[in-house]
Amino acid sequence: MERLLLTHGESLRTLLAGPEIVLAPGAADSITARLVEAAGFPTVYMTGLGATASRLGMPDIGLLSQTEMTEHARNMTRAVSVPVIADADTGYGGPSNIDRTVHEYLQAGVAAIHLEDQTSPKRCGQMSGVRLLDAASSVKRLKCAVRARGTTDLLIIGRTDALPAEGITEAVRRARLYQDAGVDLVFVDGVKTIRELEAVAAAVEGPKVVSIVDGNETTALTALDLQELGFSLAFYAVTALFTATRAVADALTHLRSTGTPAGGPPQHTYEEFSQLVGVDVHKDLDDRFGG
Repeated sequence: MERLLLTHGESLRTLLAGPEIVLAPGAADSITARLVEAAGFPTVYMTGLGATASRLGMPDIGLLSQTEMTEHARNMTRAVSVPVIADADTGYGGPSNIDRTVHEYLQAGVAAIHLEDQTSPKRCGQMSGVRLLDAASSVKRLKCAVRARGTTDLLIIGRTDALPAEGITEAVRRARLYQDAGVDLVFVDGVKTIRELEAVAAAVEGPKVVSIVDGNETTALTALDLQELGFSLAFYAVTALFTATRAVADALTHLRSTGTPAGGPPQHTYEEFSQLVGVDVHKDLDDRFGG
């Protein structure tokens, strides 16, 4: 029988082959991933910063293990029907670890992963003090990941954190080296200004990723602006997370000061929340097959 359904990797490749930039808001957890899908976005970005915050309440400094991250990804892919792009940090060790990382994420059902060129333990690309692996070693690690994915449709994104660590020239050099290593897209992280973003866009040809971080001046650029600059994929890694934590903090402050949630920040109703988490699906199962 002819296979009609596309895999998540194939779906993402189809999106990237289209004329429009693909927008991937970040999700710290599965419920946020459902909100991203419900808002009509075609893909979800599983942010490592968000995963670390939601699981540990701690910063993105390489604290989560490979198994914790892939479990997080597996839960997220089960929660949504759109492709999930996952942060795979540094690959969690040497070549054998990278090989296992690729296969674990494949089994988790993600459409793409990105691997970065920091030393371990890594840190968020927006933080200071980033330390890089040498470029030759990073190329070998990406070739290892490409080999590990074999003929599967998993996309490999080569990320460099060289921009804040060593400047635009080195970031561009590494991006081109990673393209030559066979990755599907390159990702220069740590962009904080429009000038930096425009420099990356002008110097790096081919499919590339941009990360728009709330609080940076790059938020002044629209999706159409990014598309016209030549970016294929845009992450909005912390938009939902920062909005959610602010809203929760405000609601709790209001409750503490007034003694009631009434009059606090806007909320979902119980019915709206039940729809979001799919209560009707499980009620139907219970009605049909329950005791």
